[in-house]
Amino acid sequence: MADELSHVQLTNRQIRVLAHPLRIRLLARLRGQGPSTATQLAALLNTNTGATSYHLRQLADAGLVAEEDRPGGGRQRWWRAVHDMSSWRRSDYLDDPDAAAAVVWLETFQVNRFVEIAETWQHGVGAEPPEWRDTGGISDYLLTLSPEQLRDMTDELEEIVERYARAEPGPGARGVNFYLAALPKPAEKAEPT
Repeated sequence: MADELSHVQLTNRQIRVLAHPLRIRLLARLRGQGPSTATQLAALLNTNTGATSYHLRQLADAGLVAEEDRPGGGRQRWWRAVHDMSSWRRSDYLDDPDAAAAVVWLETFQVNRFVEIAETWQHGVGAEPPEWRDTGGISDYLLTLSPEQLRDMTDELEEIVERYARAEPGPGARGVNFYLAALPKPAEKAEPT
């Protein structure tokens, strides 16, 4: 079994720093592929090393990434993510308009990224090996739950996801993007009398 997953509940400062297109991509790469140099990340993300180095330092100042000591590394700095997962709750940022705006930006980024990943899968699924063709999918359910029930259900589902994330990969394993969303319908407004 893999090591225990590390988790951070984002502070106001961390969420503000993370709400940037290059920074979120840098953190995602470091989480997904492990430690890298600014030069390697710049090549992967089609940007320049100067911008990559600057944004890595911003992430480091916020405690989201750290330099890694590598013997014989010379002038190359290696960077790593300091946690496997991050989360936030909107209510944590009510007193900070910039952090609240960062939440909206991050969630919009996630939705757009999901659409991109889903479209890529749909367009390429015919070329997938038979054992993978029917593994991906999207389901939707309309449930009627109290706030407590919704929190409980989400917590249970996250426990299941974390259990699989810690497990040793099985034969033929590959990376999987798994999204979990629970979006309460807006409260109905009372008709004026």
